[in-house]
Amino acid sequence: MSGFAEDWQTWKTDRENALADPYGWLALVSLDWLETTPRAYDGLPGVWWQDDDAAYWQEDGKEPQRFELVQSGSGTRIAAGEVEVEVARRGGYLIRVHDPKAEVLKNFHGVPSYEPQEKWVLEGVYEPFDAPVPTTVGAVVEGLSHVYEAPGRVRFTHNGTEHTLTAFNGRNGDLNILFTDETSGVTTYAANRSLAAASVDGKVLLDFNRATNLPCAFTDFATCPLPPAGNHLSFGVEAGEKIPYERGEN
Repeated sequence: MSGFAEDWQTWKTDRENALADPYGWLALVSLDWLETTPRAYDGLPGVWWQDDDAAYWQEDGKEPQRFELVQSGSGTRIAAGEVEVEVARRGGYLIRVHDPKAEVLKNFHGVPSYEPQEKWVLEGVYEPFDAPVPTTVGAVVEGLSHVYEAPGRVRFTHNGTEHTLTAFNGRNGDLNILFTDETSGVTTYAANRSLAAASVDGKVLLDFNRATNLPCAFTDFATCPLPPAGNHLSFGVEAGEKIPYERGEN
């Protein structure tokens, strides 16, 4: 195995280990949108509700806990016996249960992927906007939208044709690029894939071998964003993760 393939295999192993987290995305077993009237949910302690500003949880005889969260941002977790309840804001507030005994998690045996090929490592140029641009995108949940700030775009060439992709802020200072291509809905997940890329002195390395599925590719209890307008590539990116086994299409 070449050094390139070994590096990719190490990355893939780390990626799959992260997906196998007992309280990660594969552990989701429910999603409920909170109402304005306090109500109980099966298997969860207390009552839950929301108003225009926050979500609330109250156990019997205790003061309500208030959760004011950023739209489309990270949620917060509450331990409830063997499960964790995630509170998040996606338009309104929702609660999701992460259960380490979830069937999807129990049956997880990796993510099907294309074999790594160095030809899918492409050089690009990062072009920052004068100021971050608020960008509204759709979601895999009908009627829901997300708003993210796009700091810039990435321009690159493939087979002599120039392509441009809007980038969002990712983790650890990386760019996060959501995209679809001509494999989407055929060999790769139809709604989206994600690619992390670092910008160094205005240059970007796009390693499509490390294009990953978002949580919605594995579970119906995710509310993942769709790529921004213009982020469809007119060629097939035969690299990175394919349609998960969990979707029964491999």
